[in-house]
Amino acid sequence: MRWVDGYEMFATPLSVPTGTTSVSSSLIDDIPTAPGVDKAWFISEPPPLPNRGQVPEEWRKLYRQIEDNPVGGMDFRAPDAFRAWNARFAGDPCKHRHLHHAPGHLYLYDPPDDSARPPYRFLPNATMPHGLVTNQIGWRGAPIEEPRGDKTIRIVFVGASTTLDMPHLPYSWPEYAGYWLNVWAKAKGLPVRFEVLNAGRESIASTDIAEIVRTEVMPLRPDLIVYFEGGNQFRLDSVTADRPPSSAPRPKQAETARSWLQTASRYSALLGRVQAAIGAAQATDEGKEWPKPHYKVVWPHGLDEQNPDPNYPALPVNLNVILHDLDDIRLSAALVGSDFAVVSFPWMVRDGLVLDPVRHKYIIQQLNVTNYPYRYRDLERLARFQNRVLANYAKGHGAHFIDLASRTPLNPDLFVDAVHTNYAGGKLRGWIAFNLLLPIVEKHLADGSWPRTWPKDVPQKLPTFSPRKITFNCGQ
Repeated sequence: MRWVDGYEMFATPLSVPTGTTSVSSSLIDDIPTAPGVDKAWFISEPPPLPNRGQVPEEWRKLYRQIEDNPVGGMDFRAPDAFRAWNARFAGDPCKHRHLHHAPGHLYLYDPPDDSARPPYRFLPNATMPHGLVTNQIGWRGAPIEEPRGDKTIRIVFVGASTTLDMPHLPYSWPEYAGYWLNVWAKAKGLPVRFEVLNAGRESIASTDIAEIVRTEVMPLRPDLIVYFEGGNQFRLDSVTADRPPSSAPRPKQAETARSWLQTASRYSALLGRVQAAIGAAQATDEGKEWPKPHYKVVWPHGLDEQNPDPNYPALPVNLNVILHDLDDIRLSAALVGSDFAVVSFPWMVRDGLVLDPVRHKYIIQQLNVTNYPYRYRDLERLARFQNRVLANYAKGHGAHFIDLASRTPLNPDLFVDAVHTNYAGGKLRGWIAFNLLLPIVEKHLADGSWPRTWPKDVPQKLPTFSPRKITFNCGQ
């Protein structure tokens, strides 16, 4: 069941859920490949991370303790205990809405520019209980080359949880893209190495990402910065009217009343299916879209939906904020001579979508509960609109546009929920991104602009940090 559902065995962190590989392998024939790419490369896997270590037993116990004794709903989760929180963001932890639920201690770091953004960094050089492996600066993945070699081409992906990818999986989709870039370079006999880094982290917004670029990415002087995000600020409020009040009760997915089964399902994929099946038997939706209350879509006057102007002052789904932050990222990239790319964002939604209530229960929940009361057709409509805005923004500013969404199969078996992918979906996403990156790479190799030599007057210094541990007692 773990193989079928795309999980990774907790006791064997290096294992790959091979039962899901055939799901994505059967789809690659429909994915366009760049010239010179061999589809047989898809079935290969990157080498194991050299910095993956043993999880300290103290960390394992703490992780299970928080999982088994949840407090505050989702306000403080087990992975939160293994983050270095921004000291400006945390303030007094006992007065913090989320952090006061921590188990009496936290890791903190002092932000280099005294900003409260981003809210946290991952602990550096760590292998964590939920599977995440970090390098010298707390980013997911292998160690960063230091100093960077003259033949190294450095690409940094920035974004939120959909960029970070599921921590328990052995590789994120940007890591897969980097792996295949190196496979391609070797096949072509090119004397270059691609270092693809993942600066993503969960639950952050575009303004956090812009700050990460300023303080963490720019010191690395990457050749290309790739922005991928489109879910955390995706809100339809600005184009809808007559919605139910925010205080109105939201629908809830049916759950079993047996608490032991809910707990056991966190450790057993088989019992997870039993729990989901019981919930599905209690439900009446049969995988169809749930009933939604009436509301109106009020489209902004003068805004061309099919060819939107990025300078329109009242863009839906927080796009004005996002584009402002993209300006910041683009200008930061220019200061160190980096190219900038924007990636379109896939949503697993379409009008009339029918899902399996057992296998796809988290997609159903995200579309019908988290995004209540919005109809599938409106979520699909605004997701497509968001990508048109991103495409026009990139075109207007000379940035690269990587149209990942148009090539992503809307196959729910590739998704965990409406935006996050499982092992098969993530590997396929990395394959698509690799093929879309190749034209950019080949252009720079042809004109000699990549790889770049590190400036002699600029010291190579990684943006490392030293987290400190604090203890507190909010009960006093």
